[in-house]
Amino acid sequence: MFLKNPGFTLAAVGALALGIGANTAIFSVVNAVLLKPLTYPDPDRIVHLMLTYPDGSGPVTSPTKYNLWRTETGSVLQDVTAYDFGGPGFNLTGDHPEQVHGIHASEAFFRLFGAPVMLGRTFTPQEDSPNGGNVVVLSYGLWQRRYGGDPHMVGRSISLSNEPYTVVGVLGQSFRSDPEAELFVPFQLDPESTNQGHYFQASARLKPGVTLAQANAQLKIVADQFRRRYPGGMDVHEGFSAEPLRDLIVSDIRSSLFVLLGAVGFVLLIACANVANLLLVRATGRRREFAIRAAMGAGRARIVRQLLTESVLLSVTGGVLGLILGYVGVRALLAVSPADIPRVGEGGADLGLDWRVLLFTLGVSLLTGILFGLFPALGAARPDLNTTLKESSNRSGTGFRQGMARSLLVVSEVSLALVLLIGAALLIRTYMALRAVQPGFDTHHVLTMEMSVVGDHFSKTAAVAQLVRNGRERVNAIPGVEESASTCCLPLEGGFGLPFIVVGRPLGKEQQTGGAGWMNASPGYFSTFKIPILRGRDFTDQDTAGAPGVVLINQTMAKQFWPKDNPVGQQIIIGKGVGPQFDEPARQIIGIVGDIHDGGLNRNPRPLMIIPQAQVTDGITALNATIGPVVWVVRTHADPHQLSSAIVEQLRQASGGFPVARVRTMDEVVVRSTAREDFNMLLLTIFGASALLLAAIGIYGLMAYSVQQRTQEMGIRMALGADRARIRNLVVWHGMRLALAGVVIGVGAAFGLTRLLASFLFGVKVYDPTVFVAVPVILTLVALAAVWMPATRASRLDPMQALRVE
Repeated sequence: MFLKNPGFTLAAVGALALGIGANTAIFSVVNAVLLKPLTYPDPDRIVHLMLTYPDGSGPVTSPTKYNLWRTETGSVLQDVTAYDFGGPGFNLTGDHPEQVHGIHASEAFFRLFGAPVMLGRTFTPQEDSPNGGNVVVLSYGLWQRRYGGDPHMVGRSISLSNEPYTVVGVLGQSFRSDPEAELFVPFQLDPESTNQGHYFQASARLKPGVTLAQANAQLKIVADQFRRRYPGGMDVHEGFSAEPLRDLIVSDIRSSLFVLLGAVGFVLLIACANVANLLLVRATGRRREFAIRAAMGAGRARIVRQLLTESVLLSVTGGVLGLILGYVGVRALLAVSPADIPRVGEGGADLGLDWRVLLFTLGVSLLTGILFGLFPALGAARPDLNTTLKESSNRSGTGFRQGMARSLLVVSEVSLALVLLIGAALLIRTYMALRAVQPGFDTHHVLTMEMSVVGDHFSKTAAVAQLVRNGRERVNAIPGVEESASTCCLPLEGGFGLPFIVVGRPLGKEQQTGGAGWMNASPGYFSTFKIPILRGRDFTDQDTAGAPGVVLINQTMAKQFWPKDNPVGQQIIIGKGVGPQFDEPARQIIGIVGDIHDGGLNRNPRPLMIIPQAQVTDGITALNATIGPVVWVVRTHADPHQLSSAIVEQLRQASGGFPVARVRTMDEVVVRSTAREDFNMLLLTIFGASALLLAAIGIYGLMAYSVQQRTQEMGIRMALGADRARIRNLVVWHGMRLALAGVVIGVGAAFGLTRLLASFLFGVKVYDPTVFVAVPVILTLVALAAVWMPATRASRLDPMQALRVE
């Protein structure tokens, strides 16, 4: 029967494939991110150790806190381990130098995460102690790619930043760390450290029989011990806690996925309404068939089973096509618009069709088939045999009940489509608002790249400062280069934060102490990014380690801490009490610079302190070598990509052969900074457009069928004097009443549901009047266009032919 009705079959299967495919696509991401267990042994017992604050929590910690956790939580936790973010990467030097991603990890790291060892071993506690020697563990991928899978690799020496490291082990192919790394070196944290700088993470495993609540109770006791041991190191309202590692990994994406899953559910409901309408129309033409079946002895249940079998067959066919469409579509979207979604891999490489996705698609297909097929089946299963068999096929089935059902389905489609369209419009407004933000710096013609400067030679600030001077001289001499500089932190990608004290203000006075962002920069940084100096002066080559300490602050910091005074010329002490690496004399504020969005376009500028790169303390320089690279920024007169090779070569020569990584333009950095917001907007726009199309098709189909069923009535009206405009307006008004009812219901539902989007919006209110006026108007116009075509066809009927229709 489906093959004999290809138009109906293609329309139904196409709508279902679209709805089921969208659901499969989003569920495959939900499955990879939220449902798949972590690839570590007993993953539900791995916890991340957190710092809690009155307004939230933070996943990074300091050596002092980590050492206390390691020694004081033995009753509830085991394998307490520290690891960093992979920081600046590691320089594999020698032949064919390259920068690879690696992390510092304590010796318990491999036990905690169940890393299989293919060759050799992992670190010993002695090697993870201060001055424990230079040893390294390789990942399987690096061992294969760089060293050809040499089975005698253990015991060999490799060069990292021109220093020898002994390979003690190679991990198995199945192990993937988070953050991902190609090599591992021991953290070698000092157990007696008083460093309060927060620059790495800590995780542990709950001991057998210990609950998360018990672990948190013990951490509360440890927090009290910390406050007693380090007065002033932590506020009374701050504390320690343990959180399941999975929750930390997916915490910032979970709500987005649930919203998208709800959105595709709406698309599927609209598709179901469309197909149900098609089935109602089709059932009308088959009423004589059902009457004959009933007359021959078929019971009501037998007819319902027949029709449900047909609808389930349709939905399963749509489900198979939807499975293919969803899988291919989501991989293509992630490749085109990367959203930094955890656990999906680069471009969605880790998304797969496992049993959960297949079972979900099958379940959705079966449920959909029953959902859109049940009502038409129940209506068709109780025919009036006497009346139906006397009627002609063309006039049967025009009863009130079926007409009302089709109308309600169209109203539902319109209302659901309107909710999706309003959500998509709000995200489009957010996209436009982000693009309209002035970041505070000029992104065009700026090339950025990173260099890892680790090793004994660069453990002191003087050596790094000399590298920066040599690198800038070489780069600035390249024809086409306008200016260059170095820094620790690119705008839009976050940075560090440190406390400060305003010299001369009495203790306890408001604004005597505070916290602000911290970064270092070389001369030329502000001219490279065209950041204005609002007051005072810029850094110069004379701001060296031997010169008086200076600092620039941004406009936000000046307004917040000196609302009525001129801060230029005043002094602040930065990093007091954080640790010996941060101790330094007071610095004089020499100028105020314009605000930049250092944490992202959707975040207001925070107070910021910038110090000359040459005046960074040796302790901070040594620390930065493990947590952050030297970032080079170069402004060119033309396309910066044309000069990238020459710039990279000059920097390699200036550093003695160190490789350069992550070569990007600042425009690319800006695009990447809003990747997740753009991805959400793109998906919801696609879903909204699909809903609009399905709703328009639904309205058109209903009105086209209505015109067909009312052909004789319209012929009689025209014979009695109704002109063509009146007939057209009759059909238009019938369709638009349904569309307007759907619009009203949809606007009411949107007022309630769009609150779920509040955390995704920027620069636009949840109840934005422009969106709530424009979207209903657009949907109404689309509905009018869908109604106008069958209405126009009705107005062109020949009255004589219409009266003869039977």
